[in-house]
Amino acid sequence: MAAHIEHLNPAGLHQNPAFSQVVVTQGPMRTVYVGGQNAVDASGNVMGKGDIRAQAEQIFSNLEIALAAGDATLDNVIKWQIYVLQGQAPQPAFEVFQRVWGTRPNPPLITLLFVSGLAHPDFLMEIEAVAVVPAA
Repeated sequence: MAAHIEHLNPAGLHQNPAFSQVVVTQGPMRTVYVGGQNAVDASGNVMGKGDIRAQAEQIFSNLEIALAAGDATLDNVIKWQIYVLQGQAPQPAFEVFQRVWGTRPNPPLITLLFVSGLAHPDFLMEIEAVAVVPAA
């Protein structure tokens, strides 16, 4: 059986082009789990202090690097889990996501959680990813 990834938006659930409601995977594939990425560059500096848009830019750059380490790309992501610091508006970060995602079909599942704090006081958000890659 070949690897198969199906994105579903069943009738009766809200339809939104920014995310899918259900993803079903079957067949031979690898799962790549990316732990929470935040706005830290390769030198350990927090980027975009006080600016959620700038932090989202750094986070998506980090996510691409992390995914590549697992031989995956943004195209393979089936789920994002996004943590936003309470009191921050997530819209600027979603605008970054929409630009980065572009016109790719089948957007991933998205869970957004507001949290009271993150690992560093300057972090405004953090994103985890789950990607599936058909086995070679």
